[in-house]
Amino acid sequence: MSFKRALGPFDATMVVIGGIIGSGIFINPYIVARALDTPVLVLAAWVAGGAIALAGAFAYAELGQRMPQAGGQYVYLSRAWHPVVGFLYGWALLFMIETGAMAAVAIAFAQYALRLAGQPDAAVTVVAIAAIVLLSAINYIGVTPGSRVLNVFVLLKMGALAVIILLALWGPSAPEWLSAGRLDATPSGAFAFGAALIPILFAYGGWQNANYVAEEMRDPERHLPRALILGTAIVVLVYLLANVAYLRTLGLAGLAGTETPAADASARWLGAGGARFVAAAIAISTFGFLDLAILAPTRVYYAMASDGAFFPSLAKLHPRFRTPGAAIVLQSFWAVVLVLTGKYADLLNTVVFADWIFFGLTVAGLFMLRRSMGTPTGFKTPGYPWLPAMFVLIALAVVYSVVREAPLRAAAGAGLLAIGIPVYFIFKRITGKGTVSIG
Repeated sequence: MSFKRALGPFDATMVVIGGIIGSGIFINPYIVARALDTPVLVLAAWVAGGAIALAGAFAYAELGQRMPQAGGQYVYLSRAWHPVVGFLYGWALLFMIETGAMAAVAIAFAQYALRLAGQPDAAVTVVAIAAIVLLSAINYIGVTPGSRVLNVFVLLKMGALAVIILLALWGPSAPEWLSAGRLDATPSGAFAFGAALIPILFAYGGWQNANYVAEEMRDPERHLPRALILGTAIVVLVYLLANVAYLRTLGLAGLAGTETPAADASARWLGAGGARFVAAAIAISTFGFLDLAILAPTRVYYAMASDGAFFPSLAKLHPRFRTPGAAIVLQSFWAVVLVLTGKYADLLNTVVFADWIFFGLTVAGLFMLRRSMGTPTGFKTPGYPWLPAMFVLIALAVVYSVVREAPLRAAAGAGLLAIGIPVYFIFKRITGKGTVSIG
């Protein structure tokens, strides 16, 4: 049995956009404003981060066209380096990265949804778990229902950002907003600019979600590269315009002085209704992101199991719905556990650097695959080899920065990854005898 090829180019593009835009753009730009001393530098940092994200999307477009298989990044890492590297990516995704993100995003959704409804926070855990269970059920019964939910919520979150941008462009601006720096700021050098790029690059991550579901696209060789490039470019433009909106409305000092820039900016135009508007926008954005977290990464665990490196039952598609039902249940179960324990934030902070370790390894794998498989006949990464080489160096810098800032957390994350090495070989040995199953 094979996956149902139900996703068209629009669906694939929505996966890219939905995988990148979460709640961060509504909240986190103040971190960049605090690191840099002029609005021009702030905007330049978001442009630079967007260029880096596009460089990554270009490489993933070539890899996805060359190997349009379920699991995406897991497949590329396994082929370019060694199957254990691909397994470690899936291991990190399941037990640390994706489920930690799901737990955190589900909590954020519950908080803002309850705030919007005027209800107390006492029910946050119940609402967060209910959201995970509901979206898991939707994605369990088919990729088409899951994709349709995603499309609706991506369009809604884009609409909310468009409202913020348009109100800022039409409304009164802060005095000399593009030239007025912060009076308390010291001149920003290269180190400050690099530090500002860290939260920006995290905000731009997520384009790889489309590669996970390549096997469910109707024509992945054509649609995947286009979706990756178009979707990432749209997000770069939206992020840049959103920051223009914040700066134009609040000024650099105002943006640096608030941890809720979208709410503060909206309050200038909409009064008391601004806070409710932003609460609704964040609830919409987090719900859509949570749907994608269930739809796409579960294909990685399916691919791992198909290679004999994980529980065999995860490699089975539902006979009616043609979805990796066991993989969806396993990932959502662990996310619920993290919600209940309340340890998801610590876990996510400990291993957040893992994403960029694997980003760097994946794009570096492009060089290995070009050597072993030759130059592709279709889409080719622009600027090869310099552009992907630049991306790999930046990924190394991001990982180094995280290690430098939080060495104990990075060491704990490395230890959790190291545990996956013997687990991989144990699974390869045992599944060869057909004795391990969770089904």
